[in-house]
Amino acid sequence: MLVTFGGVGVILWVGGRDVLAGNLSAGELSAFIFYCAIAAGATAAISEVLSDLQRAAGATERLFELLDTRPTIEAPARPAADSARMRGALEFRDIGFAYPARLETNALERFSLALVPGERVALVGPSGAGKSTVLALLLRFYDPQAGSVHIDGTDLRELDPQVLRRQIAVVPQDPVIFAASVLENVRYGRPGASREDVERACDAAYATEFVTRLPQGLETQLGERGVTLSGGQRQRLSIARALLADRPVLLLDEATSSLDAASERMVQRALETLERGRTTLVIAHRFATVQHADRIVVLERGVIVAQGTHAELLRQGGLYARLAALQFLGAEDSALLEHAA
Repeated sequence: MLVTFGGVGVILWVGGRDVLAGNLSAGELSAFIFYCAIAAGATAAISEVLSDLQRAAGATERLFELLDTRPTIEAPARPAADSARMRGALEFRDIGFAYPARLETNALERFSLALVPGERVALVGPSGAGKSTVLALLLRFYDPQAGSVHIDGTDLRELDPQVLRRQIAVVPQDPVIFAASVLENVRYGRPGASREDVERACDAAYATEFVTRLPQGLETQLGERGVTLSGGQRQRLSIARALLADRPVLLLDEATSSLDAASERMVQRALETLERGRTTLVIAHRFATVQHADRIVVLERGVIVAQGTHAELLRQGGLYARLAALQFLGAEDSALLEHAA
């Protein structure tokens, strides 16, 4: 800009003197200034393009670095033979694990847990206890530094990650809703499913009651991240997706933590339908959602400190009873706490 305006200023000064001296006409001076402005604009455009090219070159270099990076989680050269559908028996054997960014701090330590097919197990404990880490290891986002994780007796490291993840359905705390129709969002759980299959999944997830009120029903576009839906409605679509996928292992990560009482009731009913016949691993802070679990595992700083049913853990006292005391408890639970004290 300095060069452009400085050049125009010099031309006006020199050209103005020539016009006054009679050596140059006013029209010729105006034409020259016009040509000068065009040349300056072109030069500025070229400089912007060069700047863009430099940024693109830097981004391309970084992109190729990422493409050349080898993932730490890879399919084995000879993966174990996989069945079309596994039974869903899970086992964590003496797990020791620390995240790559915090190798000095163990997220799980001497963690051992076995789930039989069809069992519903809840993981509870304070924030940072390692609950989400258990799910991350089961999905094989990471491999443990010590110990091993097994499904139906097979070490996860012997399976192709795609084969493993086709056995697992996940209902997260913040479900991913795509900028597509209801039909396409639910069908994401099983792309080849028919419209009738999707409708049955929505019925079982108690989603039909709000889907039928949408402007185009199953064809309604939901917007980016499902902005047109409430939290409970997004959760029920996520459950419908998991029902349609029909996987033997189900992971529930705080599926009702951000819902109001009415939405939580609807989602809880849908989850009860989803959990039937599946090995279920639940993470929850609201103890009301895990009271009827077959087993509750209490974690603290990556270590299992207690496990049992809701009533058994209340009688034992300890961390679970203290956490339960911070939440709303019914008369029966209060009596158990008093007895434990």
